[in-house]
Amino acid sequence: MSSTELRERDGATRRRGDTATRGKGRRVSVSPCLRVAFLLISVAFLSACRQDMHNQPKYRPLRETAAFSDGRTARAPVAGTVARGELREDKLFYTGKTQEGDAIGATIARAQGASAQGGTATTGAYRGFSTVFPFPVTKEVLDRGQERFNIFCSVCHDRSGSGLGMVVRRGYRQPPSFHIDRLRQAPPGYIFDVITNGFGAMPDYASQIPARDRWAIVAYIRALQLAQQGKLEDVPAADREKLNSAGQSKEEGRQ
Repeated sequence: MSSTELRERDGATRRRGDTATRGKGRRVSVSPCLRVAFLLISVAFLSACRQDMHNQPKYRPLRETAAFSDGRTARAPVAGTVARGELREDKLFYTGKTQEGDAIGATIARAQGASAQGGTATTGAYRGFSTVFPFPVTKEVLDRGQERFNIFCSVCHDRSGSGLGMVVRRGYRQPPSFHIDRLRQAPPGYIFDVITNGFGAMPDYASQIPARDRWAIVAYIRALQLAQQGKLEDVPAADREKLNSAGQSKEEGRQ
């Protein structure tokens, strides 16, 4: 190869190297449209991370405010309004009292197949309280009443209703036994009213126990009272044999 050809080849090589070097250091030109699109995407991404809903203006419970003349953030319901589902037209179901005295009580008693004496107590301390339940008392109702009684009531009244629950043994004021004459004669509506509104040292349970569960508890208390006064002859023959067998097994275990 001649010297002339060598010089031409070296010059071509240098030119290619310079071109490659210039390409590596060259700035890429970005069009204005691409810049705007990138900016919009960034703004949309950042806006999704905003905390406006989380940090919205609000009051914590019982905080004061200058927005109302009484300075309270907690507002009472608007006078004359009723929340949905809270109309409570059934006075007997929600209060334990009948709306029209003996007439409505007797009607309910007949519908339930109760005695002709069913209705409203008209004398003594129990005047105005219903002597019947607002719905039929079934085994399911009694089972529910037993469950709720053991949860809410037995801590004071104990599971038999004698008034010697665990908190009473620890110093709380003892309630009367359900098995005294006064409470055996109390109509169901009166017991329901006491559970709802409280009495003496007993607090109210209206917010903790729904109305139907309160009636179920009353039904179970009636069952407890009946059990304390019951006799073996009151038990059906088939169940009586079971009781006798259980008693014999218990006696054999003691021996």
